[in-house]
Amino acid sequence: MNILKAKVPQMSEDEHKARTARSYKLILGFAMVSMTMMFAGLTSAWVVSKSRTDWMKNFEMPTPFYISTAVIIGCSISFYLAKRAIKQDNRSLVTAMLLLTLILGSLFAYFQIMGFEAMYDKKMFPVGGAGAITVSFIWVIVVAHLAHLAGGMISLLIIIYNHFKQKYHSGQTLGIELGAMYWHFLDILWLYLFLFLYFFK
Repeated sequence: MNILKAKVPQMSEDEHKARTARSYKLILGFAMVSMTMMFAGLTSAWVVSKSRTDWMKNFEMPTPFYISTAVIIGCSISFYLAKRAIKQDNRSLVTAMLLLTLILGSLFAYFQIMGFEAMYDKKMFPVGGAGAITVSFIWVIVVAHLAHLAGGMISLLIIIYNHFKQKYHSGQTLGIELGAMYWHFLDILWLYLFLFLYFFK
């Protein structure tokens, strides 16, 4: 008795790439959702803590935080241009935009640190003194975002390395697309945090 075996259809290379891309993007999406939930918890705790008697009511955002906000928006723009350029196989523009993103990301971290220095100059310390709980919250929120930025910087360095190894082209853009997704997320996350800290004093 002959047993008929059904043939398992083989995926084409394009189908395999598409499935791989969806899987990686889904994993990154879940990671971003979990990060969002963490910051939602921090900002919720901020709102609850505003009822404390030792809460600082007249907190003003340090000027470097404004500058860093403009800088990180520039990161999103440069990464978007890099992603668009690789789809056109414009390697020189990709190089320029990735390196610009790296520079802007470094400047963002620099101005965040300058923001902390500005708070120190105004005697705003995370421990001791009036309004310490408010400053502590700001420290935790900003440092947590910087930690996620560090992950973005590491991934960006890997992307730049792979780009110079010519691993990306119009038919293979996954690495740059994932990097762009994460940096756009960092941008939106910081804008949310900045506006939250600005309006919910």
